[in-house]
Amino acid sequence: MGIVILYSCAPSVDKVYVVIGEHASEVEKSTVQDFKDDLQKVIDGEIAIVSQIDEQVKGGTVFLLGTIETNNEIAELVQSNDITLSAQKPGPRGGVWAHVSLKNDQKAIVLAGSDVQGFQYAVYDYTHEVLGIDPFEYWTGKMPAKNPDMDLYAFQNRQIAPPEVPILCYFENDVDELANYRGKLLEYDWESYTEMINSLVRIRYNAIQFFDMLGRPEFFIRPEYKKLKPDYQIDEEYLDKMIDYAHLKGMEVQVDLSLGYQLHPLPVEESYCWSTYKDKWIKGWKYYFENTPIAKADIFSLRPRHQVWDWEYVSDCGEDKTEVFNEVYAELGKLIDYYKPEATKIAFCYHDGMEMFNKGFNPPKDWIAVWCDNGFGEFLHMPDSNKGYEFGTYMHAGFWKNHTVHNPYPMVVDTIMKKMFREYDASKYCQVNGQNFRPFLLNLEAYSDVCNRPESFDGEDFYRTWTERYFSPEAAKLAVESMKILHDVQTGRNGYVEHLWEIRKAISYNSNSLLQRPGKTPIPHRYDRVYKDIDNLKRELDNFQGAVDAAEKGAELNTKNEAFYYSYVLLPVKLYGELIVFERSLHQIALLKKEFEETRNMDLLVQARVLVQKAMDQLETVHKTTIEGDKNPKWANFYDPAIRRPNNGFPQMEEMTLIMNSIETW
Repeated sequence: MGIVILYSCAPSVDKVYVVIGEHASEVEKSTVQDFKDDLQKVIDGEIAIVSQIDEQVKGGTVFLLGTIETNNEIAELVQSNDITLSAQKPGPRGGVWAHVSLKNDQKAIVLAGSDVQGFQYAVYDYTHEVLGIDPFEYWTGKMPAKNPDMDLYAFQNRQIAPPEVPILCYFENDVDELANYRGKLLEYDWESYTEMINSLVRIRYNAIQFFDMLGRPEFFIRPEYKKLKPDYQIDEEYLDKMIDYAHLKGMEVQVDLSLGYQLHPLPVEESYCWSTYKDKWIKGWKYYFENTPIAKADIFSLRPRHQVWDWEYVSDCGEDKTEVFNEVYAELGKLIDYYKPEATKIAFCYHDGMEMFNKGFNPPKDWIAVWCDNGFGEFLHMPDSNKGYEFGTYMHAGFWKNHTVHNPYPMVVDTIMKKMFREYDASKYCQVNGQNFRPFLLNLEAYSDVCNRPESFDGEDFYRTWTERYFSPEAAKLAVESMKILHDVQTGRNGYVEHLWEIRKAISYNSNSLLQRPGKTPIPHRYDRVYKDIDNLKRELDNFQGAVDAAEKGAELNTKNEAFYYSYVLLPVKLYGELIVFERSLHQIALLKKEFEETRNMDLLVQARVLVQKAMDQLETVHKTTIEGDKNPKWANFYDPAIRRPNNGFPQMEEMTLIMNSIETW
């Protein structure tokens, strides 16, 4: 049945009718509900979701939402050539915006897709560009302005082309702070986690890899985590519910089929010899498919690495690792084909996997081969060729070495991704690691944009438009200036968490104590471990004040979203700057200690005690800033050292006391 309008007038926002197809999927219904909620933020009119418009309707604004397959009204408009839309045009993940006229010249707006994901982009692009809805609203606090007189028709007809990269996957990894900040340690907060998925969908991520959620081995094996939560236990029912939510929002779910998860962990002694324990590995994979929520996944991946810990596979029974993983991928591929024949398979050439791929590592051709960056958006190794595989990339919006404070680099995203697309046809898949998500919004969206339309992506322009979306123009310029310096000082795979490691080395040397390594046995302190960090840190300090100055000046000038400016521009440089100032004092103490060891000059001990007291004051400032954290009470505790990811630890005042007390023993 067609739409019947018995009363014609200028479109009104007092009444809005959202027409959804009678055959709409659950994903479409969820998207339509989001659309209604977004509309309600900007207009005061009555909004009704209906399956058709009948004689009761008296004017108002009409939206037709869906696809040809699910909404008969949209199908009729296609048949009458009022809009152009099919499964092929624009194509999978593509869509349209259109003004159309219905019976009695009633106007209507069509937001439709070639498929469900294309429909989602049509809707979320409209709510962002026309209604002013921020895709990161939950994280930024940026709210749209109410406008009772808003012109909902203020747009040009458009065709939304499918993204260049068909699978854009977010990697749920190292999300401790997001899990812990509300007080339930290592239990993922439902609100924050689902809001993360909501935001990802709005910026065109269409898959998510669950990893921490599966019970990563650190959580129940490593001492740091056992101390944090001795009774850690994965909640499979909760995981199942989260997978269902991701599916409801139109995302595919990816799972890496490594064998260390608490769901069904492979004993470590069985992880070093495939040929001996092959049946045990296969049994573990079968268990995943037959007894766990992993069976619901749509994409399955594997790294040619150790299957419990993320390091190189070194066989203890004389195997060649390349030959091992050629067999592993063939065997695992058969299992995936048996249990989930429609699934996508991803082979991550991570770390040494890239060298293996350039030699004899050849998984079956139905695996997409994925090249992996160095953690900071660039590549340490390049493929000799893609060897005829469908090819993709694994990139980092955030990395464990900078985990807490982002390294913004849209220009790197621009040059490197375009190179990978152009020279290696690496456009079949992209995974982006966002760490604990909130600090890495800019890079996450940059990767989305370049994977959507690489030919039009410009890193410099992205910086400008992204910051101006949130801040007043002069403040936006200063935010970019500050973030560029923050990027420049993090050269050489450096970052906030790497500085925590350098601090740990300096504390070990200065206090004559063993160097504690996360997940590994302690080792003796040595001066050379500290010395090689000194010049690099001095270079950072010489340049970093510019980042602080620009951020502070921008904060004074900014008149928009002031709380988010503090969160995203000023707080990161405060966290980073205060930490490296403290680290510099530790280095100066180390230099005095080394000189004293060579000269036995007692005056150096006096200078050292003064510096230790100075460092104590600086550490107190570091702790104060991290504990106070964000000015928005929603994010209280997010940076608290007590609940942060424990990789590389966090300096404590007791360690400074240990240094002070050890000076007499130098």
